[in-house]
Amino acid sequence: MTLLFFSTVTAWAFTPSAAQIEQFKKLPKAQQEALAKQYGVDLSTITGSSAQQTSTEDQPTIQPRAKGEEETLTDEERFKPKTDTVEPFGYQLFAGEPTSFMPNENAAVPDTYLIGRGDQLNINFYGKESEEHVVTVDREGRISIPNLSPVQVAGLTFAEVKELIKAKVEQEIIGIKAFVSVGQLRSIRILVLGEAYKPGSYSVSSLTTVSHALFVSGGVSDIASLRNIQVKRAGKVVANFDLYDLLIKGDSSNDIILKPGDVVFVPSVGAQVAVEGLVKRPAIFELKEGETAEDLLNMAGGLKPEAYASKAVVERYSDYNTKEILSFDFTAKNINYMPKDGDRLRFNPISLQYQNSISVIGAVARPGHYQWHQGKRISDVFKSVRGDLLPQADLSYGLLIREINIAGDIEVYQFDVAQAIVKAAKHDLALQANDKLLVFSRFEEKEAEELALKNMALTEQQQQQQIKAQQWHAYQKQEFERYIGVLEDEDPFLKAQEEANLTIAQLAKQRKAEEQGEDELAPEDYAIFSRYNLLHPIKAKLKQQASVQKAMQLVEVNGHVNYPGVYPLTVGAEVNELIIAAGGLLESAYTEQAEITRVVAGDSSKVEHFKFNLQKAMLGDSANNRALRSKDSLNVFSIPNWQENVKVELKGEVKFPGVYTIRRGETLTNLLERAGGFSEFAEENAAIFTRESIRVQEQRQLAKLSEELRRDIAQKSFENSVGGTSLSYDEMNKLLIDLADVEAVGRLVIDLPLIVANKQKLVLQDGDTLYVPSKRDSISVIGEVNYSTSHLFKPGVGVDDYIALSGGLKVRADDARIYIIKANGSVKIPDSGSWFAVNDSEMLEPGDTIVVPLDSGYMDNLTLWSTATQIVYQLGVAVAAISSI
Repeated sequence: MTLLFFSTVTAWAFTPSAAQIEQFKKLPKAQQEALAKQYGVDLSTITGSSAQQTSTEDQPTIQPRAKGEEETLTDEERFKPKTDTVEPFGYQLFAGEPTSFMPNENAAVPDTYLIGRGDQLNINFYGKESEEHVVTVDREGRISIPNLSPVQVAGLTFAEVKELIKAKVEQEIIGIKAFVSVGQLRSIRILVLGEAYKPGSYSVSSLTTVSHALFVSGGVSDIASLRNIQVKRAGKVVANFDLYDLLIKGDSSNDIILKPGDVVFVPSVGAQVAVEGLVKRPAIFELKEGETAEDLLNMAGGLKPEAYASKAVVERYSDYNTKEILSFDFTAKNINYMPKDGDRLRFNPISLQYQNSISVIGAVARPGHYQWHQGKRISDVFKSVRGDLLPQADLSYGLLIREINIAGDIEVYQFDVAQAIVKAAKHDLALQANDKLLVFSRFEEKEAEELALKNMALTEQQQQQQIKAQQWHAYQKQEFERYIGVLEDEDPFLKAQEEANLTIAQLAKQRKAEEQGEDELAPEDYAIFSRYNLLHPIKAKLKQQASVQKAMQLVEVNGHVNYPGVYPLTVGAEVNELIIAAGGLLESAYTEQAEITRVVAGDSSKVEHFKFNLQKAMLGDSANNRALRSKDSLNVFSIPNWQENVKVELKGEVKFPGVYTIRRGETLTNLLERAGGFSEFAEENAAIFTRESIRVQEQRQLAKLSEELRRDIAQKSFENSVGGTSLSYDEMNKLLIDLADVEAVGRLVIDLPLIVANKQKLVLQDGDTLYVPSKRDSISVIGEVNYSTSHLFKPGVGVDDYIALSGGLKVRADDARIYIIKANGSVKIPDSGSWFAVNDSEMLEPGDTIVVPLDSGYMDNLTLWSTATQIVYQLGVAVAAISSI
């Protein structure tokens, strides 16, 4: 047959006869496509199908359900925080929008399928002949196979029809066998009524089940029942389909195949109970009569491990038109809760507190929670220094935090970590449930800790331990603060309000602190396991729990200890323990005597002072190692006349320049004797002496002057300029920037020859520097002259002569306020307006500088310019002199 088609296909080309088309249609689809492609024939012109039709068949028959129009919300509702809500269970499973009344059915046909009128059967003959026949069951229930007698098949199962046809073919046609399959299925019309999303009449496949009928109708409405879907046939209920059996148990035994004319009726919903909280499947469930709490819990998938089942909360509408709250124990063998329509069952979480555990926090290798048992001690937690602690751990100071009552109050115990590891009885404390162990870093500053760890050359494994410990601490910090009850969420609006409410006095105090440059670390500059970080929540809790019955359990240590500040008053604390908590004594600490200041009987207006021997107290002497009380303040004094490594530098024309370490009270005269005096080229009158404290003071003065000058210029800008001689904005701004960039030198004007002759005393301080230049033979002229330069010194030549040598004065020069900066830093003003005035040439000496200032009248009489230019010129002269050494 195929060969015959090949020979004739070119003859009919694009106008095939009806017989040829029928012949072509009997070929398998693959062969049809191959032949059409080979001979350039459009397959749709032969079969009558189109690509559009094919694509339409592949399109889904159910689209997502259209959303309703959003309700208009008020601003209050729009920005109201959203809360978790539970939805009715199972309603979204079949939710869709029907797009076709006849879904494309490509599912396999089961052997139990009943063949009916309208079904197509594909019968293939194979053996000595190969033929394919497509037959349709007629209205009489028969099929007619060519060359065979009609066969009655209606009402038989597909398996029975296959055996019947095979037997008939083998009996009536010798040497031929048959293969039977189902082609296009018949369509049936059913009704989907009740609370369906789109109730009505649907033309569906004969394989359609109840669940398929719900699917093609778009699912169910919001008030539909899923527990009692009825299939009615000829006015009688033939099946009740509980969709929960399919959704929860996977049981489809009642999901029967529908017949023509069947009615799928969806009744309205029955009793409903909402289950929310810590269940695996929170939703609103529909209940059948007689279903119990166990059934409801099974529908919700059971409880989550963290659910608090002993007190499940039920909100119920009572018979008195009110709402009541009930509690039920779901851990009991027989739960006494009977679900009722409208109930809202909620399972809350259990407490987040760990029971029968201890927590390890701080500079430890493995922070976290560990099991507690009776008799457990610190040595059971920390077994070795290298194995359980980080390299930066402070081995002498650890704290144990213990909750002492139902209100959550705490008490603090101090122990020596190293002594606890070796099981020293005094420090190896017995642990109780929920205790917390804190191990601190021996560094307070993050930078110092990082530098120390870098020098230790940690292995890769140790570096990973550092990272893990820090991550755990950052994660658990809030949990720890919540445990002791001091965690507060930051409210940005409240913070802004507090800043806005600062008083003028507070602002002035802050400004003063900034000006003084107090050297305090910012919170982010502290090491993560520092005393600052770990003790902060503990001190906050101790302040919070203080009352009339129990004083605040805090003490203070000041003076010469490593980390002065406020510390928790530990149980049985004595002076030596507080010193250890503060990181130990400094080298400068005076151990013969210390002082405790104590509030008498809780009255802050009455205090008493106790002096004792600190060295004996550190050794544990009972007479000196005093027990501490609430709000005690320990003061550790400095050794009298103690000084650190104080250094002074000599530069220039001294015999042995360099950095010298001096004793307290040593003078410059003594130091110059130690340095061997001056060289033969030294110019003692031009020496420059700088001091750090003076430099800091000058720098603050420059900053203040720059701010005042900026404010003065801003005020003058609103006034009319006089004669058009005022500077432009760019010029003024440049002057201000230059003034702000000036760095102070910290020069102290001295008369070095008098000091060397021991006629003037200068006591040295740490950081002092003496610059002794070589002999000078020049006079410098700077400021508002046409050419600022230096001139060779000539005896008898006056100020006006040197200015003339520099090209004379500029227009903006103030000739009435010319002054001379002497080589030693002092300032002299020539006085030429008196008959008795000394000749200004006699005032000049080698190394002096003549300064011609700017006339402030050209700056709209800005009163600060004379001061500003004088400071700038003096600094410039000093810097130039130092740079030349």
